[in-house]
Amino acid sequence: MTYDPEVTEKRAEKRRSPAPTERKRDPDRTRERILGAALEEFGSHGYAGARVSSIAKRAGVNQQLISYYFDGKAGLYRALSDRWREVSATINFNEASLGDVVTGFLAESEDRRQWARLLVWEGLTGESGGDDGGFFASMVEDLRQRQRSGELSSNLDPAYVMLMLFAAVLAPSALPQVVRSATGLPADSPAFFKHYREQLRRVIERLR
Repeated sequence: MTYDPEVTEKRAEKRRSPAPTERKRDPDRTRERILGAALEEFGSHGYAGARVSSIAKRAGVNQQLISYYFDGKAGLYRALSDRWREVSATINFNEASLGDVVTGFLAESEDRRQWARLLVWEGLTGESGGDDGGFFASMVEDLRQRQRSGELSSNLDPAYVMLMLFAAVLAPSALPQVVRSATGLPADSPAFFKHYREQLRRVIERLR
């Protein structure tokens, strides 16, 4: 076998851990850049179609840093799922009304549409890098508690109400063509979201 020092060096480079100088002095900032890039990549291509090399390019980091911080693509997806739970906790808290919770999630999808697109990709492909079953179950339980407190009519099934409200939040990102056809407004326009939030609140008020 012919020895090729250039090939050997490249293989060693591929296997090595990132050097200390490549690990940014602010690790948190680097992690945030990677997570932001991962959300864009997963939202654009789905879990199966996302490429770690593309995420690294979007984030402007060495690909080895993704393995170092997140242990690869699956770890990145789990980190995004954890981040989504953190964001959700700031929206769905005990003192918030159901109208505030739903319109809060809508505002989040307006600001960061890739979250919604990622969920749509999961539904279309059936592939996911994580398991959010517990997350949705907790949302149903939250509606049951609201039902016991009188915020939701007793003749409604909380699981199906959750499904309908969640679909309503996803609609602008999942069905922009329907939004435009039905309302005459682009699904990403401030005018549409303003009116949609108002209409969602009115619908939710009638669920008591």
